[in-house]
Amino acid sequence: MSSFGSGLDRLVGFASASHWRACLLLVLLSLGAFLPGFSSLQPFDRDEPRFAQASKQMLETRDFVDIRFQDEARHKKPVGIYWLQSATVSAGEALGVPAARTTIWLYRLPSLIGAVATVLLTYWALLAFVGARLALLGGALMAAAVLLGVEARIAKTDAVLAACAVATMGALARTWLDWTRSLAFVPSRHNWLVFWGATALALLIKGPIVPMVWGLAALVLSIRERSLRWFAPLRPKAGLLLCLIVVLPWFIAIALKSGGEFFAESVGKDMLGKVGEGQEKHWGPPGLYLLLFFGTYWPSAAIAAMAVPFAWVRRREPQILFLIAWIVPSWLVFEAVPTKLPHYVLPLYPAITALLLLAMINGGIDRFRRGASLTAALVVLVPAALVGVILYGNWTLDRTLPWLALPVLALALFFAFLGFLAFQRGETEGALWRGVIASLLLSAGVFGLAAPSLRSLQLSPRLAEAVRSVGCAAPKVMTVGYREPSLVFLVGTDLAMGYDGAAAAAFLREPGCRVALVEQRVSQGFAEGIAGISPAPRLATTIQGFNLNGGKRLSISVYVRD
Repeated sequence: MSSFGSGLDRLVGFASASHWRACLLLVLLSLGAFLPGFSSLQPFDRDEPRFAQASKQMLETRDFVDIRFQDEARHKKPVGIYWLQSATVSAGEALGVPAARTTIWLYRLPSLIGAVATVLLTYWALLAFVGARLALLGGALMAAAVLLGVEARIAKTDAVLAACAVATMGALARTWLDWTRSLAFVPSRHNWLVFWGATALALLIKGPIVPMVWGLAALVLSIRERSLRWFAPLRPKAGLLLCLIVVLPWFIAIALKSGGEFFAESVGKDMLGKVGEGQEKHWGPPGLYLLLFFGTYWPSAAIAAMAVPFAWVRRREPQILFLIAWIVPSWLVFEAVPTKLPHYVLPLYPAITALLLLAMINGGIDRFRRGASLTAALVVLVPAALVGVILYGNWTLDRTLPWLALPVLALALFFAFLGFLAFQRGETEGALWRGVIASLLLSAGVFGLAAPSLRSLQLSPRLAEAVRSVGCAAPKVMTVGYREPSLVFLVGTDLAMGYDGAAAAAFLREPGCRVALVEQRVSQGFAEGIAGISPAPRLATTIQGFNLNGGKRLSISVYVRD
């Protein structure tokens, strides 16, 4: 494997000698990490189809101000991501993509672009801290990170938000390090435009999250300097004016259209509700993000954890102080908020990457420290556990194994093991690059081959296909006992949702071609309700599967009345 290591070293050296080559390699790595399963995975309930359905309804109604899921106002997040998704779907329609409005990968394109941008912007941000070779490694580590790979495949806000966060913090880092004379070059005169442009976009995507991250960091640094003068090159007056020009038109429009309801819902219920209590069963104790970190930031997390003593010892140095200000205040806020979702801390991972690289080049990664080998073993243990879960899920749910995925998954574990061995030899950079390769293979095996074979989890796509196969055009459809947003997205905006079998029976009594999707738990009331219908509805098919959200096996019968 020595020839492999030398070949990898030559490739990295060649790519890092030019910013254009480095960016090209990072784009290729990102696509290799994010594309497997991108178009084949079903809509992930519940958040993804809620976003996609609201964007689809914008296209259906041509109302690009209000945000709705069926008849319900969806006033939780600003409009930015819905505009981006509507734009990519419209482009797909213009290019002739069949059934573009129910093609989920079109809605995922903004997330894919946001994830690739996060990788490239990480490289750009890291150039303020390390040389091009290590900045390239840092970008590759972000492409390999499990959490970013997941967000790249989900049609919602967080990949785009991460890109905005890295852009603002890269610009802020250049301003701070130039002030402290720790930057080897003068920041571009357009640095302020990057900072405030990304802030404005972030406000339209998810409100105040990105301003919170850079605001807390700026507060810590200003306290350290006992001055705000270092912030002046970012031209806050012009920047705030830019933000107002970008965000005010829609905020005024939605305020007028909703009568202020948007702000009551998004700020009063959604944002403050997450602070007060765990929303939608997403409660978690303090420390949860630290525990999840070793899985969500794999393959880099184990070695990054070893950089903590180095960061503490060198905490007063301008570079380290900036990274600590980027990470710690926002991390503490996320840990303190009862509502916890893994993606909340994603905007902080590029800073952890920078700390890891600085520790590596300054002798701060001590493989002889007590517990270092055990921690490094997580590079192998984490993917091994994931592979075990995938195999167990396939066998338990579908009584089969993802045979095509097995060689790829085995090769991923092999490269993870090679990374562990390289760390044991003191080759930290080589260990991290082997982790990147392991991540690419794991992505192909899990997302590209294993996950799409889990047929039991594809309830909504199978039900939508059954509806399309009933033999009449544009049937009216009702579902009872199964109410996932993915079914609305795939079947149609006018999908009726009943609460019991009697409602489904009454629905079938109405004229026209009608389809009722009846879950087994409400089948008795349905049978009683259709007893007097003539001709009796016919049973087209029964679909069985597993609903992850409810954690239950379901059996759903498809009844048709022409």
